[in-house]
Amino acid sequence: MRLYLASTSPARLALLRSSGIEPVTIAPAVDEDAVAAEAARQAGAPLTPHRVVELLARAKAEAVSAALCGTGSTGDGLVLGGDSVFVIDEVIYGKPHTAEKARQRWQLQRGRTGQLYSGHWLIEHSNGVPGRAVGAVAVADVTFADDIGDDELDAYIATGEPLFVAGAFTIDSLGAPFITHIDGDPSTVVGLSLPTLRRLVSRLGHSWPSLWNRGPGS
Repeated sequence: MRLYLASTSPARLALLRSSGIEPVTIAPAVDEDAVAAEAARQAGAPLTPHRVVELLARAKAEAVSAALCGTGSTGDGLVLGGDSVFVIDEVIYGKPHTAEKARQRWQLQRGRTGQLYSGHWLIEHSNGVPGRAVGAVAVADVTFADDIGDDELDAYIATGEPLFVAGAFTIDSLGAPFITHIDGDPSTVVGLSLPTLRRLVSRLGHSWPSLWNRGPGS
């Protein structure tokens, strides 16, 4: 069973590879800000973190599903879309994109606990035709060290890593030493909850081992 990953995230790719899965990665053509803004307009209210990640994960999966149909692919497989946001003080934070915003985020979250939301949307393809779809959201609490020095933050931000990840931090790379506690599935914080994905695969009637196409340590 082939897994198509509607993402170009190196962290999600590495996570799947470490779990024995080599996905086909396809960049989804989705304007995330526009999709979220239109959904909020239609709802007449700001979207909840749960709704944001679910909506964007679905949009990405559906975009790649449509792209696969356009290529005339007749293979079977599962298309996975994902999205993540970080929440602290009930404010949703995505990717900061600039060093200034990343520094502001870290000054806010240093010594505190926030929630990382990861949305998942899985579409089944059979003979090249999209069929059933399922989704779920996983949440994990993340606590940051309270003794992080400004010099450490400056050095971390200078690497560029926190600029392009939700919440301006990682747990699987340079940001890991600044995090003291995680309550929940750690892979959720990477951006893709493996236990959640396994349950979604099962709900569509497939076994998790059917996705394995990499040997241990490869």
